[in-house]
Amino acid sequence: MKRFIYQLHLFLGILVSIPVLAWALSGFLYALPNTVEGGTVEKIEAARVKITPAEAIAKGDALAGKSLPTTALTLLTKDGRPQYQSVGGLGADSIFIDAETGEATFSKPPTWKTRFFREAHFYFFAGDWQVWLLLVFSALSALSAATGIYLNISYWSRRLGRRAAHTAH
Repeated sequence: MKRFIYQLHLFLGILVSIPVLAWALSGFLYALPNTVEGGTVEKIEAARVKITPAEAIAKGDALAGKSLPTTALTLLTKDGRPQYQSVGGLGADSIFIDAETGEATFSKPPTWKTRFFREAHFYFFAGDWQVWLLLVFSALSALSAATGIYLNISYWSRRLGRRAAHTAH
């Protein structure tokens, strides 16, 4: 039985390590400033902001030609100008609205680093299977951890039992 659990643990470790590695690498990229989206972090000049958030959402809707499911509206400085970034859904696409002029433009296609981050970190590549894939890999990771704990307890109890028997003689 212990041999089976050991082999299961090794198999699960290999199977689970691939998506965990992609997730960890994408998180590492995201943690480094300017790696994913590029650019620099700049202070927003409040006096330059002429467009309200409601107006920015309306400008984004007008550009798209329909009412968008905006889930986040962020004010930031991009290319030296205050801009709103309107994001829909889980952030796959966005629209930038100039906070001074109200001019709305679609975001440029993401760089390979941004695409990797989104695909690996949020499992976007899985489409409708995204949640199920996350649940399956979470369950496999938990099973891998449980088998590892069992093997460690078994190893150390056997080793400490031998040591106690040896010192008793």
